[in-house]
Amino acid sequence: MQPNWCQETDVGITVCDAQGIILSMNDQAAAIFAKSGGRELIGKSMMDCHPPQAQEKIRILLKSQKPYCYTVEYCGVKTLLYQSPWKEDGKFMGFVEFILVLPEVMPQLDKIHWVKK
Repeated sequence: MQPNWCQETDVGITVCDAQGIILSMNDQAAAIFAKSGGRELIGKSMMDCHPPQAQEKIRILLKSQKPYCYTVEYCGVKTLLYQSPWKEDGKFMGFVEFILVLPEVMPQLDKIHWVKK
């Protein structure tokens, strides 16, 4: 049996298909998007949840099938959003969005010991 690790993690995780239809979201993502409908957004287009400028970015992402990453600060909380394409047997299936609250102070490592050069 595979553990359901993503449901109760502190990272918001939302999955959409190649047309931008929301397929699933974990507890944290449902809480983040509660004012917009939370889990009621599942089965709906991401376009319906975003203003025109963001809709254009979504169209570009779905067409490019490349990852996108940015930070935003809202009410004094800095958040990282990472949108990663997901594939099955090499075929683009959509995006997984990870939403992480960043700490006020975050260490920057000079090197990573588990990566060999």
